[in-house]
Amino acid sequence: MRPILLQGHERSLTQIKFNLEGDLLFSCSKDNIINVWFSHNGERLGTYDGNNGTVWTLDVDPESKFMVSGAADNTLRLWSVQTGKNLFTWEFPTAVKRVAFNDDGTRVVCITEQRMGYQCAIRTFKINRDGDGTNQSKEPLYNFNPIGSKATVCAFTNVPNVIFTGHESGKVALFNVKSGEELHNNERAHGEAVTDLQFSKDRTYCITSSKDKSARIHDAKTLQVLKTFPTETPLNSAALMPNRPYVLLGGGQEAMSVTTTAARQGKFETRFWHKIFEEEVGRVKGHFGPVNTIAVHPAGTGYASGGEDGFVRVHHFDESFFKAKPYGDLEIND
Repeated sequence: MRPILLQGHERSLTQIKFNLEGDLLFSCSKDNIINVWFSHNGERLGTYDGNNGTVWTLDVDPESKFMVSGAADNTLRLWSVQTGKNLFTWEFPTAVKRVAFNDDGTRVVCITEQRMGYQCAIRTFKINRDGDGTNQSKEPLYNFNPIGSKATVCAFTNVPNVIFTGHESGKVALFNVKSGEELHNNERAHGEAVTDLQFSKDRTYCITSSKDKSARIHDAKTLQVLKTFPTETPLNSAALMPNRPYVLLGGGQEAMSVTTTAARQGKFETRFWHKIFEEEVGRVKGHFGPVNTIAVHPAGTGYASGGEDGFVRVHHFDESFFKAKPYGDLEIND
């Protein structure tokens, strides 16, 4: 599995994301730039320039028409995927740390940071998909402040107006974005801050990663922890494979405590765990620092990882990967 090395960022990666078809890969980093690449060969298609601070987060709609980004310059921006043009900008008092589209690309939810006397806020915006996308409302459709621990990640569930959130305290929760009501929570989902949240294709369950050195799969309705994957390093990202029973985990120590010893010990590998048996089945080396973000191709044919080292590595699985028996000698009847 020889990776394609994408060299388009000067600083550490913050998030990478495939579009729904999987032919495009989007990446953002602390260098203020967003790149888009052809996923099959790693060719850079273009850049999205305009941010004046670290771009923390991005998401692309199901039609690959619009992309949204959140940044340290306190903006949420709407972009044209095709032209790279910044169509609309929403401004806030603090940085935007997470953005996510809903299933049909008509809504965007974003988390703004708790800082300088401002509370953590979760806002939902309606996206006007008519025309060129420049005619958007400045005002949020819904806006609320989650009580208690600040939210770090969020995503729409398959229930209208309900989002799944992960928090700095380690809890996960369900919120109604219209009322701001916390519908349900699991205070002990993790022991430390939740760093990533990725849903299964049907949004019935999701995986979270945490600084507590574990990743967990949760039922999207009950918030029950279904599976746990413990490691020896803080985790920054976790992803689900759509057609094989595996999860991918990435992380490592904070950049300031990274040593050459840690690199030699393999602390910066992407780890493959069996989703059902909760056993580690393999590791892929490559990055020279913590793995900050992982995305799996929607068809399950490969994955990409973005690191503290500023590189994106795209892996296409070999044929032998798909011939291997994922359940050992067990007979599984679909």
